[in-house]
Amino acid sequence: MATLLYRLGRFAFRRRGLVALVWVLLLAAVGGAAATSSSSASSSISIPGTEAQQAFELLDERFPGTNPEGATARVAFQAPEGEQLTDPENRAAVGEVVGEIAQGSQVQQAVDPFRGRAVSPDGTIGYAQVNYDTSALDLTERSRTALEDAVAQGRDAGLTVEVGGDALMTMPETGTTEVIGVVVAAVVLLITFGALVAAGLPLVTALIGVGISVSAITALTGVLELDSTTPILATMIGLAVGIDYALFIVSRYRAELGEGHEPYDAVGRAAGTAGSAVVFAGLTVIIALAGLSVVNIPILTKMGLAAAGAVVLAVLVAVTLVPAFVGFAGTKILPRKQRDRTAAETARAAADRPGAGTRWSRFVLRRPVLVLLFSVVGLGVLAVPATDLRLGLPDDGSKPTDTTERRAYDLIAEGFGPGTNGPLIVTVDAADSGDPQGAAKRTANTLRGLDGIAAVTPPRFNPAGDTAMINVVPASAPSSPATEDLVHSMRDRADGITADTGANVLVTGQTAMGIDVSDKLDAALLPYLALVVGLAFLLLMVVFRSILVPLKAALGFLLSVVAALGAVVAVFQWGWLADVFGVQQTGPVMSLMPIFLVGLVFGLAMDYEVFLVTRMREAFVHGESPHESIVTGFSHGARVVTAAALIMISVFAGFIGSGEAMIKMIGFGLAIAVLFDAFVVRMTIVPAVLALLGRSAWWLPRPLDKALPNVDVEGERLQQRLDEGADHDREPVPSGS
Repeated sequence: MATLLYRLGRFAFRRRGLVALVWVLLLAAVGGAAATSSSSASSSISIPGTEAQQAFELLDERFPGTNPEGATARVAFQAPEGEQLTDPENRAAVGEVVGEIAQGSQVQQAVDPFRGRAVSPDGTIGYAQVNYDTSALDLTERSRTALEDAVAQGRDAGLTVEVGGDALMTMPETGTTEVIGVVVAAVVLLITFGALVAAGLPLVTALIGVGISVSAITALTGVLELDSTTPILATMIGLAVGIDYALFIVSRYRAELGEGHEPYDAVGRAAGTAGSAVVFAGLTVIIALAGLSVVNIPILTKMGLAAAGAVVLAVLVAVTLVPAFVGFAGTKILPRKQRDRTAAETARAAADRPGAGTRWSRFVLRRPVLVLLFSVVGLGVLAVPATDLRLGLPDDGSKPTDTTERRAYDLIAEGFGPGTNGPLIVTVDAADSGDPQGAAKRTANTLRGLDGIAAVTPPRFNPAGDTAMINVVPASAPSSPATEDLVHSMRDRADGITADTGANVLVTGQTAMGIDVSDKLDAALLPYLALVVGLAFLLLMVVFRSILVPLKAALGFLLSVVAALGAVVAVFQWGWLADVFGVQQTGPVMSLMPIFLVGLVFGLAMDYEVFLVTRMREAFVHGESPHESIVTGFSHGARVVTAAALIMISVFAGFIGSGEAMIKMIGFGLAIAVLFDAFVVRMTIVPAVLALLGRSAWWLPRPLDKALPNVDVEGERLQQRLDEGADHDREPVPSGS
């Protein structure tokens, strides 16, 4: 591996113009395809095998034209203070608003509050149910404008009018906070390298890789039915790893220059050693992201594969475009005062002024037990809130209080009870029953006898008369544990109805779908962990030629991810520091969050493990003692790993300012997880454990040693070839210095 990447790096350096041109042309081609693509993102969530999904499919088949997964709008009305909606003027104004909405070309039906019996007992609040024949993201701008104009008309008449549902949902956009994250990354790079060229190179190459990956996702959005958050996730991951991977190769190149190697040879050595670490670190991230497919939720699979594709591009950019750009920069990538310094002078300067990484590693080596206990206990305390983790999907009740969706949610809850915002749909498939009417009636009566139900509507049959639909309004809010218990109770009773009548009774609706998603993700979390950790364990065993080092890496990851989950629960569920992070409404943690956090953090955590520990392994292989190799690894890698972690934290933290609840939570979770993993686990626990293990850290049973392929990540065989004079030629063109 090291030899192959050594040659690839030198080829890219020598043919830098050609390599750069190929990447720029690729960016232009994919960007052009994205610009001409007119497809929109998918807003539907399909959960194969769940009861809610089966019921949706049954409704779509038996009630033609209803499109149960189409966009909806709940237009909430409130009469002026001291008046009622039933007053003639207010009633007329409501009718005009609903009539205006009903004329929309994509509107399937719009039921006014009086016809739909959706007026509160005191007559002050009502809502109109609007159903569209297409998904939310497929609604035209004309349809949204018509809805907003009708709402404005009602407000002009003196009514309070707010709109809930997903009809006003739009694609989330990148905001200024994300840009601030990139600016912070640039500042960290400038401080780390002390040279503008070196600081700018990782940013430019990462942006090129992200530009290609996001453009490809945009162009394929309609074909693959990708979710609207997929490009944002790809941007988040691609930018973070792209900067980090380039950072490690540029840093190693500068170190090789400092040892007296010519630029052409230095870039080959950097690509062969740091490039090998980049490839295997990237593989761990790709495994973690692609492994999301085991959950069998199509939207999650597509998001994981799209983000994995962004990581593949980041790795390819790092091992080809970065060496090419280094060729243009030459020795200008060093600070001006270091360009004329000899290798001996550089070594003396490093010996005279040991860096912070060297001093920290020596401190840990003096007190490994104390440092280990303090770190583990600290993460354990931070993980305590995770024991109260509650999962759910976000609804309008989780939106900021200044949005019309949230205000509509609050109005409906005030007038009709919180459960009205999350009605359940019960389908009675009586096609194989001898008495469809009796089965539907039996179902409705059984549901009315359950605790926690506010209302049950009479059964409504399809044209064939073999399937009934019953609307059930819970007494509790959609995201409350009581509603989840109610759904499970309804399904338990449904089994008895099926046994007595032969009708198949299914519970669905967006609330039930969210519960099914949470249950399915809960069930998939342990198998996913086993798959990802198992595959990555094998990969790290190949990289480090050790059993204990990969085991330590996996256990450290578990500590950091559980502590990160604890922080997410404390902020987003308990409300600690909610104002600081812009969390206006607390509630259950998003169902996708734990499995996303596990997958992404595992991949990113292994990045730091590979980058830091490969330098230790390299020093150990080249003859240093275990303790000396730890100090050497930190002296070469701690500064760069610190910079890489700060860059990732700043990039992820930039997404905390997003108005999209899922992006905000993922940004916070990833930022805090990288903070814990990089600075507590990799920079503290890792050297403490390695110090206690000594030589046994690098032990590998002889049969395994023979069976596992030797990929030479530390560049031992490459170094032997270079010492023997193989592959050691000068660049035939100027170095750019």
